[in-house]
Amino acid sequence: MRLQNTSRRKSVLIFLLPFVGSICFVFLWWGLTHFLADSTPMAAYFIPEKTWQSGLRLFSNGVLVEHTLDSLRRVFVGLILALSFGIPVGLLVGSSYIFGRVSNLFFQLLRMISPLSWMPLAIIILGIGDAPVYFLLGFAGVWPIILNVAAGVAAIDPKWLKMAKSMSATKIEILFHITLPGIMDHILTGTRLSIGIIWIVLVPAEMLGVQAGLGYFILDARDRMEYGDLMLTILYIGVLGAGLDYAARWLRRRWRYYD
Repeated sequence: MRLQNTSRRKSVLIFLLPFVGSICFVFLWWGLTHFLADSTPMAAYFIPEKTWQSGLRLFSNGVLVEHTLDSLRRVFVGLILALSFGIPVGLLVGSSYIFGRVSNLFFQLLRMISPLSWMPLAIIILGIGDAPVYFLLGFAGVWPIILNVAAGVAAIDPKWLKMAKSMSATKIEILFHITLPGIMDHILTGTRLSIGIIWIVLVPAEMLGVQAGLGYFILDARDRMEYGDLMLTILYIGVLGAGLDYAARWLRRRWRYYD
């Protein structure tokens, strides 16, 4: 009985604590903007009331939904590019000692270059539009996948590989029946990290010259001096990013449950 009460109390706290934190954030936001409005008139444009009004207007007319769909499409394409390149390269790095040693310095060099540093080259080579954005997002998201896949391959028990070889299993059979299932948790972890990095790079990448997306809409709101729209979009990006991270964590938990 006591265990049930403890479990019930814990469930209530898990539900209530984020809600309480959100309420505290709103009150802090409200107090800070109203306090600064006396000395900084521009702060009055960022008060929660104006942001709420902007949210009602932008969601009712569907403007923000359209920009959201464009941004999510770019995130999806960037993630697919990162997975398509990162998984094979990670498998190669993790399974081949020579390739891992040869490519290590080169990959570390590229990994430490900010994806946004490639903006000018991406525009010069790929032009204006979605193509340079896809490149920047794919480049940003590929490194967590490579590192996690390589770590997963290195962590596979060699006994499983020896047993498969002793049973005359082909390389393709070993790949699909031992290696990929064995590193799936690492792939999902890399995917979650990749989504987070891609989401952070997305906003400045959408300021390259595209005509839609949340990054574009931030600049558009600034140019129109609609600061309520600006503040709403900033907060909305945070909420949507947290939702994507939660979805990635949920997918990883489900895989562990069925594994």
